[in-house]
Amino acid sequence: MSMPSKPSPSFPLPAGEGQGEGKQSIIASGKPIREITFAQAINEALAEEMRRDPKVFIIGEDVAEAGTPFKVLSGLVQEFGKERVIDSPISEAGISGITVGAAMTGMRPVVDIMFGDFITLTMDQMVNQAAKMHYMSGGKLKVPMVMRTTLGATRRSAAQHSQSLHAWFSHIPGLKVVLPATPYDAKGLLKTAIRDDNPVVLFEDKLMYQLKGPVPEEEYTIPFGVADIKRQGKDITLVATSSMVQVSLSAAEILAAVGISAEVIDVRTTVPLDKKTLIESAKKTTRAIVVDEGYERYGVTAEIASVIADGAFYYLDAPVKRMGAMDVPVPFSPVLEDQTVPTPESVAGMAKVLCNKS
Repeated sequence: MSMPSKPSPSFPLPAGEGQGEGKQSIIASGKPIREITFAQAINEALAEEMRRDPKVFIIGEDVAEAGTPFKVLSGLVQEFGKERVIDSPISEAGISGITVGAAMTGMRPVVDIMFGDFITLTMDQMVNQAAKMHYMSGGKLKVPMVMRTTLGATRRSAAQHSQSLHAWFSHIPGLKVVLPATPYDAKGLLKTAIRDDNPVVLFEDKLMYQLKGPVPEEEYTIPFGVADIKRQGKDITLVATSSMVQVSLSAAEILAAVGISAEVIDVRTTVPLDKKTLIESAKKTTRAIVVDEGYERYGVTAEIASVIADGAFYYLDAPVKRMGAMDVPVPFSPVLEDQTVPTPESVAGMAKVLCNKS
């Protein structure tokens, strides 16, 4: 079966060209930087946090000996045992309910929901319980849990295993939502999520598990609410999430060939959202496109575009444009599926129009 060609560029420095807290720490270390995959970065973050804090445990379907269908958790059960890497029955509602209760009583669970489409079965526990418990208890109760799940189409997994539903959880007060786009960010953001006293939902693009990038061996975390400028530019801003960071970086290369300098911003977290970085970039470039793999209708692109339009209105030379997934069930057919999500070519095409170089 042929696999799709989502671009997977290498990143010369973990923090790109922008905010740079990771970039500076790596330069300062003076050591050659190893490269590991996105999956290895997730695995390493979990192992480090489980060694650091005995209250951290993992629960989910096929997380122990199988290491999940994507083999992301391979080897953890051998080190930490079945009491801390727990294979659960096939019941997402039960798994999430157990983790909410465990978190309220002092544990720090990491729940694995193997496909993001299955979060539909966790919504009562996450939306009505985890997100609201701290508020409804007057601050007496905390729910320090992490839900790891996936997003992303073009894997030929059909309509029930290919959706990107992060906008749902971004809509709910009380939840934090994280979307790493590189191995460096995956490790640093997951470690921050595990240490956070609030419920965090972390979405991982299924097709990025084998993406390689520089990750330091030294301890580090990445704060929530700090976007990363992955590429500097002056003509147009491409704001992207998760898998669409790779797409936007590839689009920027296409645009560079025709004389358009594109700035690429990875939001990293939709909740909290780094509004300042997005607005300042749009003020500088005067044009912006928001690219996300979730459904475009009522989606993440709408919220971010609104933030930019409101904060940079008097600086913009063109309307803020949005590019998301088509409002259709994700097809199984490769030729149809590839048409449903933004591509480097489609992003570059819209950018050319905005820059009057179509």
